[in-house]
Amino acid sequence: MNKLVMVLIFLMPLMAKEATVEQLFNVQTIKVKEQKSAYSQKNYGYVKTDESRIYDVVPRFGGYIITLYADKIYQKVKKGEKLAKVYSPEILQAKEDYINAVAYDKKRANPSMVQSAKEKLLLLDFPEHDIRALKKNGKTSEYSYIYAPASGYLFEKSVNNRGAFNTKQKLFTIVNLDKVWVEVKVYQKDLFRYRDLNDFSVKAVGLERSFKANKVQLYPNIDPKEATATLRLEAMNSKGELLPGMYTTVTASSSGKSSLTLPATAVIRKNGKFYVFSVGEFEGEYEPVVVDAEPLDNNTYIIKSGLQKGDEVVNNALFMMDSDAQINSLY
Repeated sequence: MNKLVMVLIFLMPLMAKEATVEQLFNVQTIKVKEQKSAYSQKNYGYVKTDESRIYDVVPRFGGYIITLYADKIYQKVKKGEKLAKVYSPEILQAKEDYINAVAYDKKRANPSMVQSAKEKLLLLDFPEHDIRALKKNGKTSEYSYIYAPASGYLFEKSVNNRGAFNTKQKLFTIVNLDKVWVEVKVYQKDLFRYRDLNDFSVKAVGLERSFKANKVQLYPNIDPKEATATLRLEAMNSKGELLPGMYTTVTASSSGKSSLTLPATAVIRKNGKFYVFSVGEFEGEYEPVVVDAEPLDNNTYIIKSGLQKGDEVVNNALFMMDSDAQINSLY
């Protein structure tokens, strides 16, 4: 725009035509533009064990530990691996009943007897593959094995070599860390933003790389002392780098979408409303316009309504806030 001498002329509220501000000075203007934007938010959280990946090993029979293979806390085990060699009178009796039923069935067909004996073993949590081996060999051993139900780390152990155990006693707790939770503290004032945030990146202190995470659940309660809610994320952790208790930084962002934007310098807030100064019909004429705006970042506003793409406004709205204009109640 041409360099002109500034003269502020405000039309009085009682005049019929719309109030405007005539500027005769060097006023820079800018056009409303459409840009693809994505909001981001940074919060902090902690790594936690995925509760669905915690496995308790609880035998359905009593007995004695003959050999303890899983003998160290935090030992890593694989699914199907032997945890202990045991002697159980109850299991031994059930195995002998099954062998006898199979032998009898060969002489006089009685499949229901075999099935009943097999179901008893299964109810005692005796493995299917051991039942097949029992049937194939036609003889039993006085010893049996307790196997790992899943791969993971031995977080708890309540028995030792040559120890005894009872029915329903928890012998081991195995925790699988291939997938973990990250619980993020979200301030109450930011909750509405998380409805549109879909991309999460987790960075743990001491680890070089970041981990992608998925939003799972926003817990339905608020901590009244901190005014925060807890957002649960899930992160894949195949190498076991994320450990329960780790402190993390979580960066959340929304998928990019097109919005009308203006620089923060073109928008000013007064009396709870956002204003811009729109270029008027004649050169050097500007009028305050109420817009619906929200911050995109420290330098940009999203214009939700009040303007259209290509509309031209003053780039420095604060410069237009002259005391005469305020006295005349133009905005």
